[in-house]
Amino acid sequence: MTQPQMKRHALSTRLWHWINAAAMVVLFMSGLGISNAHRYLYWGDYGFDPADAWTAVMRFPNWATLPQRYNLAEARDWHSGAAWVFALALLGMWVAMLANRHFARDIAAPVSAWSPAHLWPEIKAHLKGRFHAEDGAKYNTLQKLTYGVVLGVLLPLMIFTGLAISPGFEPAAPWLVDILGGRQSARSVHFIAAFALFAFFVVHVVMVVLSNPVKQMWAMIAGGRK
Repeated sequence: MTQPQMKRHALSTRLWHWINAAAMVVLFMSGLGISNAHRYLYWGDYGFDPADAWTAVMRFPNWATLPQRYNLAEARDWHSGAAWVFALALLGMWVAMLANRHFARDIAAPVSAWSPAHLWPEIKAHLKGRFHAEDGAKYNTLQKLTYGVVLGVLLPLMIFTGLAISPGFEPAAPWLVDILGGRQSARSVHFIAAFALFAFFVVHVVMVVLSNPVKQMWAMIAGGRK
């Protein structure tokens, strides 16, 4: 009896993908609105004087913020609400990835694959529009490392730095603020990580557009076939 062919994307992956995408849009746009309240970034525990800032951030236009006008209180409400969805969805995704071995089977890459000699040919292949793994795997090594960094570093970092800069959280877990080098350092890292994720989002969308976007989108909706 023929075994049913497995889906390319498990239901847990598809649900998390779209929930996370929606939460990230709300978080990013409301975060830009919050940034407009004080456009300077600092290192350490304190920072008020623009003269002490390590950089000044542009003022983002209203069409890019949520709400689409300056309202710090409302922007924080949007940000806090979406943050809970984002954090709980990521926790659920990690539980599912470990339970169904999606992370071990499809994303984890051996340390030997991290070498420049191994990655450079894949970088060149990507630049030529060849995105698929040649060994029949779901992702090539460059994609595995990228997804690993996003899932294991950048997304959790957004949660922990977000907690560290949340008003009133520091007394509950001062050790977290200390590990991140102070509340203002956590804010700077939060901002950097957010734009690193935005860069990933742009590259991700470009790659989907260049590699049969209808098939890719439908696979992330219905599951697709391996």
